[in-house]
Amino acid sequence: METRQALLVDAFTDEPMAGNPAGIVPDAAGLDDEQLRKIASELGASETAFVLADDEADRRLRYFTPEREIDLCGHATVAAHAYLFERDIVDAGTHSLATAAGTFEIEIDDDGTVWMEQATADVRPADTNYDEVADALGVDPATLRDVGADFPLSVASTGVPFLLAPVNYFEHLRDADPDMLAIQSLCESVDAEGLYAFTFDTLDGDSTIHSRAFVPLAGVPEDPVTGTGAGAACAYLRQQNALDGERDELIVEQGHFLDRPGQVRVVTDGHDVRVGGRAVTTLDGTLTVPESEDDDIIEI
Repeated sequence: METRQALLVDAFTDEPMAGNPAGIVPDAAGLDDEQLRKIASELGASETAFVLADDEADRRLRYFTPEREIDLCGHATVAAHAYLFERDIVDAGTHSLATAAGTFEIEIDDDGTVWMEQATADVRPADTNYDEVADALGVDPATLRDVGADFPLSVASTGVPFLLAPVNYFEHLRDADPDMLAIQSLCESVDAEGLYAFTFDTLDGDSTIHSRAFVPLAGVPEDPVTGTGAGAACAYLRQQNALDGERDELIVEQGHFLDRPGQVRVVTDGHDVRVGGRAVTTLDGTLTVPESEDDDIIEI
């Protein structure tokens, strides 16, 4: 059986065992879809990025959860490019990336910060109500209504659609008791991939919002730090004129309730969006890949 290098890289942090872990396979050439899914399942991260050559872009990434392929993943994109930069496979500067959601520009700073261009923001009213969202999230409906006049329930996407649920205070977001089956049903009903709840009540005074993301449709009950969700939420807030226009860069904190704190940096005018962050490699090893028709467990 052939072997491939496989890694776990923690994104949106510069500390190991924090942020959001992504599986990375730096050379996925020749692997079929079932092999990619099995590798993602074996690595066990919420998403694994597989690096491939592309005819037009500098490279292509495909993203798999342990259950299925998805079009785009912010933290796995940051993790993959941070690793490639760390190993001098790519240089600082601008790179093009092909994905199932489109082709995006990647900017790598000299310090290793990776910035990912997102799709143009799409924000629409959510066809739901406070009671349904509160029941799914496990909070009192008043925590949503309290800010709902200024920040209505919406579905926003910069590549991945999220149902956005603004919450009034940090402790209410902290004490949420999410019902995953209800969140899954709710997201299906509004055509969203996940539920992204956030509050302006933050732990760090420099942060713009504190967030939590629940994505059971992708097999991820709670995602530690969510780049595409942060981009969508900040674009929504810009469109709602909720942010000081002089603040060019917004900071989203997330992951504290999973003991994996991280930080997403977002630059947006409400339409064009870039998300950025650091990443650190925590595991670098060799994975044995079964033949495509072999149903045996992958050994690592």
